Amino acid sequence: MISTLLSQPQPGPDGGPTHRIAYGADYNPDQWPREVWDEDVRLMLEAGVNIVSLAIFSWARIQPAEDRWDFGWLDEVMDLLHAHGIGVDLATATASPPPWLTTAHPEILPVTASGETLSPGARQHWRPTSPVFRTHALRLVTALATRYADHPALVAWHISNELGCHNVHDYSDDAARAFRDWLRARYETLDRLNEAWGTAFWSQRYSDWQQILPPRLAASHPNPTQQLDFKRFSSDALKEHLRAERDILRRLTPHVPVTTNFMVMPGIKGMNYADWADEIDFVSNDHYTHPGPQAQDELSFSANLTSGISGGRPWFLMEHSTSAVNWQPVNLPKETGELARDSLLHVAHGADAVCFFQWRQSAAGAEKYHSAMVPHAGADSDVFRTVAALGGTLRELAPVAGSVREPAQAAIVFDWESWWASEQDSHPTSRLNYHQEALDWYSALLDLGIRADVVTTATDLDRYRLVVAPVLHMIPATLAKRLTRYAENGGHLVTTYFSGIVDENDHVWLGGYPGALRDILGIRAQEFAPLPDGSSVPLDDGTTGTLWTDHLAVTDPATEVLARYAAGEQAGRPAVTRRATGTGSAGYVSTRLGRDGLTRLLPRLLAPAGVESELPKEARGRVEATVRTADGSRYLFLVNRTDEQVTVPGLAGEVLVGEAAAPGALVVAPRGVTVLRQPAV
Repeated sequence: MISTLLSQPQPGPDGGPTHRIAYGADYNPDQWPREVWDEDVRLMLEAGVNIVSLAIFSWARIQPAEDRWDFGWLDEVMDLLHAHGIGVDLATATASPPPWLTTAHPEILPVTASGETLSPGARQHWRPTSPVFRTHALRLVTALATRYADHPALVAWHISNELGCHNVHDYSDDAARAFRDWLRARYETLDRLNEAWGTAFWSQRYSDWQQILPPRLAASHPNPTQQLDFKRFSSDALKEHLRAERDILRRLTPHVPVTTNFMVMPGIKGMNYADWADEIDFVSNDHYTHPGPQAQDELSFSANLTSGISGGRPWFLMEHSTSAVNWQPVNLPKETGELARDSLLHVAHGADAVCFFQWRQSAAGAEKYHSAMVPHAGADSDVFRTVAALGGTLRELAPVAGSVREPAQAAIVFDWESWWASEQDSHPTSRLNYHQEALDWYSALLDLGIRADVVTTATDLDRYRLVVAPVLHMIPATLAKRLTRYAENGGHLVTTYFSGIVDENDHVWLGGYPGALRDILGIRAQEFAPLPDGSSVPLDDGTTGTLWTDHLAVTDPATEVLARYAAGEQAGRPAVTRRATGTGSAGYVSTRLGRDGLTRLLPRLLAPAGVESELPKEARGRVEATVRTADGSRYLFLVNRTDEQVTVPGLAGEVLVGEAAAPGALVVAPRGVTVLRQPAV
């Protein structure tokens, strides 16, 4: 069902359906005069656009007052798009409340931890737990679903937009009441809550539910488990709003699938998307690159993780940029080849739709300098010619639509709750960056030409020969048992500093670090030894550690020391270890080695697992390989990680995108992508 929707089935030559990759953008016709709309659909057809997301920020236009509705313009746009064969992912338009609503009901506005009420004038100025907002939002959803239930242009529902981007943590009285209800459901009794929160410390024991508040601005560090539970609650509160809108849509339009756009990318960590994925019919994601030496690797990592959240099934790239964005300190345009490469890298990792923000670059408003498919310069522009060329490339890739990612031999585990907990205050260092540590491992594997999946803790890890779990800080007892069983049954586990330290209540696993993983790793640390800013420590294998060290001792004869600290307070102590257990092993890296250090270390960890690159030596590190499979075919994507042409020998098959240099050799252009169809093994 998902691949059929995303592929936009069209009549084939034999009368049956063929599929295509969906291609389009957010479309905001209400920003433009009526005469522009006809030019829009003409250019959409020229560019190969076959789907648009519509009415995302149109609440004030659809409902100009509490007792007035204006659907005429939206009817006309829906009819116009359908007449030209363009499907609509119709938004519920609830992302940004109109001025009449916030004027009549200022109690829907979010409140910060310091007690300031956020004013309207931007977007997402609403409390996820506000019953008043919920009533008005669901009234709008009901009106839209009732009116467009049977419209032939409607192919999917788009709930709100980037839920939680600006309002994930609300500290209002509404939030306080909802937080207490959430806590009652989680703990049932105050005794259990007091135990979980460790309220014996600092005289915080609660004797009445009404005493409990969100972790608002306090004189010192708020209770850490209270902070953690508020993060869980805040993610759940948005999820409940998602469910409320979804349930109306499923009741009124059961034949139309429902999605919402996640934001799997750096800096966005308030929403536990792994927990949200089952609430929608297919996963969608927005992604914007962040400049830096790992920009392309981070795009690949996020697309890979989105596929992991989706369970390997095809997903929808709802937004990315054609060129520059408008919200970074310096907004650089994309270089030649980057627009297509970035788009196809998402496809390589399972996207069956490639969409941008937005179709036509706005002439006014906060995002007028954000790039679009039709820029300010118009259709006579390099950007538009490039997006039109990409539309042609995606038509060539139609056979890929509906295929699934082929599992890799290695995986990196990414866990939202460890991300939240590991970066809270009152820790051994405030410099720890969970996302960056995971990305460094991913980049190092790419540098070695190793294909790896990025997965969540709920994934069946037994399918992988090697599993890397960096900074897996929070490990409940059940997860500790799963990881132990994985290693004993032949898997090769690698984890790092500040892993296995606390349980699900943020209570330390006592007896020495790394706590829940101490026995399987065969090591024990008495103290953490983080490093000051600018400090580093050499290891005897030639690598250098930063950020962290451990006062580590080997506790099991089966534990092999792969590297030791060569200087400093920990000189001579183990820095990297591996313990054989059952038919597998468990390894530990006690310092931050960074991308380069991990690239040097990884071969020693990969060898026992039997994980090798599938690429010829000439291409390793220069090309990223990903694989999708379907119907007896294997689609090999080769993505150039360099600004130079790369020739990849020893590969046979049908070239769908790119060119062959000679029989059995492929050329991957600078910042380019080559796609090869091969018979499935």
